Amino acid sequence: MNEKTPPRRPATFKLDDPGVVLIDPDDTSRLARGTIQIVPEAEPAQLPVPADAPLLPARRGFRWGTLFWGAVAGLVVLGTGLGVINLVEDLFARNQGLGFLGLGFAVIAAVALAVITARELVGLARLATIEKLHLRAAEVLISDDRKASRAVVADLLKLAHRTPQLARARSALQSHTEDIIDGADMIRLAERELMTPLDQEARRLVSTAAQRVSVVTAVSPRALIDVVFVFVASLRMIRQLARLYGGRPGALGMISLLRQVIAHLAITGGIAASDSLIQQMLGHGIAAKLSQRLGEGMLNGLLTARLGLAAIEVTRPMPFNALPRPALTDLAKDLLSKREEDNAR
Repeated sequence: MNEKTPPRRPATFKLDDPGVVLIDPDDTSRLARGTIQIVPEAEPAQLPVPADAPLLPARRGFRWGTLFWGAVAGLVVLGTGLGVINLVEDLFARNQGLGFLGLGFAVIAAVALAVITARELVGLARLATIEKLHLRAAEVLISDDRKASRAVVADLLKLAHRTPQLARARSALQSHTEDIIDGADMIRLAERELMTPLDQEARRLVSTAAQRVSVVTAVSPRALIDVVFVFVASLRMIRQLARLYGGRPGALGMISLLRQVIAHLAITGGIAASDSLIQQMLGHGIAAKLSQRLGEGMLNGLLTARLGLAAIEVTRPMPFNALPRPALTDLAKDLLSKREEDNAR
């Protein structure tokens, strides 16, 4: 419709009318005059995500929050150290044996703290490596750079060398590293070889966590128990997914992963998509067949599954390109089948 064409007057019609035609938004063909054209609008859950979209928005500016918490941590360490020194001196003043015992405990605590700190730093560095691999693989899919693809594949093989179930996939992928393959095709080949068994296991982990949350929250007598169990189950699921894809997060790593998962949900509009799907699943006669508690358990299970899908996106070292992205509808079907089995029993 251009500016010279007068606007169509309001009219009523039936969807089964022969004059009503459902057309594709990309179809530029002209229909006969008088035909009523209906262009369907895409739902939020079906909107495509650009392949070159970054996993997380780039951080800009000076990190004052990091500086503040770093300074507070330094003060706490200094205060704790001075307190331990004064305690050991007081123990030596009272009794030499107590002084050596206190000094031994202080040394053991210091060594344990150093080991824990080293593990946390290694875990954070490993998570950062996975995030960079994800972004580099996405860039190669766009640029089709053959040299960069080989570098990404080499880093992926290093990351997966401790996973026994990927031994055959690693050897098959290494046999193709010297072949004449385009950069984007090499990334797709690496995704099919390395990510296929991991994606299957990741879906099983998410489905199991969602089913467990659904069952426990359906029979739990208190809302506080539901909240605590869902939180613990979500943390356990995210940790398992991170370890599956090569990450070994500690306490700080889990905090970082939680922030990234929540940020990913906010960017992709996952909560709105989940609400739409839940309404579709529970609104077509299924909720009427379930009690209120079973319906709440199903809802909690679906939300846990959506959180698991976001965690897969964050912890996976490669973007979804050659392999299909796991859908919430498939996990919802698993929940429904599990619920039917429980009801049958």
